Amino acid sequence: MTKYIFVTGGVVSSLGKGISASSIGRILKSRGLNISIQKIDPYINVDAGTMNPFQHGEVFVTEDGAETDLDLGHYERFIDTNLSNDNNMTTGKIYSSVIAKERRGDFLGATVQVIPHITDEIKSTIKNISQNAKEKMDVVIVEIGGTVGDIESLPFLEAIRQFRNDIGKDNVLYIHVTFIPYLEAAKELKSKPTQHSVRELREIGIQPDIVICRCQSKLSQEIKNKISLFCDIRNEAIIEAINVKSIYEVPIIFEEQKLGDLIVELLNLKCQDSDLQNWKNMVNKIYHPQKEVNIGMVGKYISLKDAYISITEALLHGGIDNDCRVKIKRIDSDEVKKIAPKILFEDIDGILIPGGFGKRGIEGKIETVKYAREHKIPFLGICLGM
Repeated sequence: MTKYIFVTGGVVSSLGKGISASSIGRILKSRGLNISIQKIDPYINVDAGTMNPFQHGEVFVTEDGAETDLDLGHYERFIDTNLSNDNNMTTGKIYSSVIAKERRGDFLGATVQVIPHITDEIKSTIKNISQNAKEKMDVVIVEIGGTVGDIESLPFLEAIRQFRNDIGKDNVLYIHVTFIPYLEAAKELKSKPTQHSVRELREIGIQPDIVICRCQSKLSQEIKNKISLFCDIRNEAIIEAINVKSIYEVPIIFEEQKLGDLIVELLNLKCQDSDLQNWKNMVNKIYHPQKEVNIGMVGKYISLKDAYISITEALLHGGIDNDCRVKIKRIDSDEVKKIAPKILFEDIDGILIPGGFGKRGIEGKIETVKYAREHKIPFLGICLGM
């Protein structure tokens, strides 16, 4: 039977739930398990296709043409599996589906409510991942976007609470990603926000099995004991997610803390021993390249790093394969008309122009293409950049 891991977040947003879910997927896949990951976005948009890149970041397009959250890009890069429309669920999708069923008369005139109709639709969409898979899925990881306490997330949290009772407690695992702030004045890490976040999750009816603590330094045994006591979690189930230079180091850090072994134990998974050697070799290449190139990326949404994340990751991976560090200089296309290209593109080995929408910044992109052609600088245009 397929096992399910639900990843929630607390205290603050942008903690790295997506990277945590991806890293868990990697360490389980290194044990020979078939893995898929689903992202739940509580926003009312049906998908990310029409969302402003400045607010939401990149729209990641899957192989079946679905316009999805950028976290699906992380999932694919970490577990090396092509995902689909089923792997991204939104409030908009769920409500659209339920309303369409109501209009068709599928509910036979019943009063349509959040519980059970919306929550049942959420659970059905989660199960679709394994049911529609071409091969048997051993583990499906589901990341719930947002933060515990957000009103938009409540139906999804209720659904995953019910899910454990529906398919059996031995088949579901709850992992909560939280934040341990460092107070400069006191010179210490504080666990109180984590305690409150877990308490709020428990009030909903979800007891986390594992807590992943985002922190800037290692947790003392005293803090771990305190979290264990107040959150009713095993000491070894308190995992540190320390800041690292590369997100690709996170699976290694998790594995060093035996997170993979703990998940295998709690879900009673039958699998081989972990083998992350190829992954470690890749990370070593990231940190110790033999050469370096400078790429100028000219775009319209440069101020938000996540707006072009798949492109920057593709450049990074191209560099890894060629034992080379790729340094990216981000250039706003509007600036090209204001500053001499000779200054902007000084010491640039290649130029890349990614896609974009609307007229703004077009002239700057055209000027960039002209400069690259006239000065014989290697150039790559994507979508609008062509």
